[in-house]
Amino acid sequence: MSNFKEFLKKKNVNFTVQAYFIDALGAMAFGLFASLLIGTIFDTLGQQLHIESFNVIAQYAKSATGAALGVAIAHALKAPQLVLFSAATVGIAGNTLGGPVGALVATVVATELGKLVSKETRLDIVVTPGVTIIFGVLTAQCVGPTVARFMDWFGTVVKTATEMQPFFMGILVSALIGVALTLPISSAAICIALSLDGLAGGAATAGCCAQMIGFAVMSYRENRIGGLMAQGLGTSMLQMGNIVLNPRIWIPPTLASMITGPIATMVFRMENIPTGSGMGTCGLVGPIGVFTAMGGGANMWLGILMVCFVLPAVLTFIFGEILRKIGWIKPGDLKLDL
Repeated sequence: MSNFKEFLKKKNVNFTVQAYFIDALGAMAFGLFASLLIGTIFDTLGQQLHIESFNVIAQYAKSATGAALGVAIAHALKAPQLVLFSAATVGIAGNTLGGPVGALVATVVATELGKLVSKETRLDIVVTPGVTIIFGVLTAQCVGPTVARFMDWFGTVVKTATEMQPFFMGILVSALIGVALTLPISSAAICIALSLDGLAGGAATAGCCAQMIGFAVMSYRENRIGGLMAQGLGTSMLQMGNIVLNPRIWIPPTLASMITGPIATMVFRMENIPTGSGMGTCGLVGPIGVFTAMGGGANMWLGILMVCFVLPAVLTFIFGEILRKIGWIKPGDLKLDL
């Protein structure tokens, strides 16, 4: 048993939550952004500006989603080169048969098996990609359809519940997806996997924007303009280290999300597409997704302004000042090393 553990250690195979549910899932966000998400942005720009080359770019970018997911996940698992390159095929199979989660499962299995056989034979150039692709595609075929059906069912439940109970589900979806965005996992991958669109997508957008804009504004005195841009247009995940040290700093943006969520679902009837629902204001993908889903109109623009920017900033600032006055948040608690 000890020899086997040593072998796994030598091959860098780690059966941990960190490796599979944080590193691999987090890497999915980069794979999605470099393919499906950027493709969606170009698609929207192409349609609105009538630039055909943007539409072509969008098609190519979206078609690369599976491969990008496979490579990103394998890279996060520190795959050797042959395994890494072979993961592109596995990602395509997994994404085709089971969506992003199918790509995750298939690529994780394929990568770890590929790592075990890597450089163990003289025919490494054949054996390693062969094992990686064969077991990856088989996993995709066995697991993918079931995963796809479950994710579709669960996503439908969430979306239907939001339509039926926009107030309570607006609070719940906004808070949970917002928290997921700040955690070292991928809220974008979650929303895409669940096909979270419509009102549920709008609530998710509200939660993500509350975290990003909220933390950006609340920490302005510590981080100035650099922190404002890094968190407001980048990610609130930058605050994760500070949250570990003082979890109370998470209260203001989370409370803000619980207010902006039902405002999005009930007042502005805000909708989004799955690729924009879990991105918030990161690269303005969330607002672009809202525009793509709703197509314009005064109510949509006012909703984007209030739900994505103004309300998260004002509410989080107010809650943050209250917590500062009672001593729950102290000077320096929100400081980033930028």
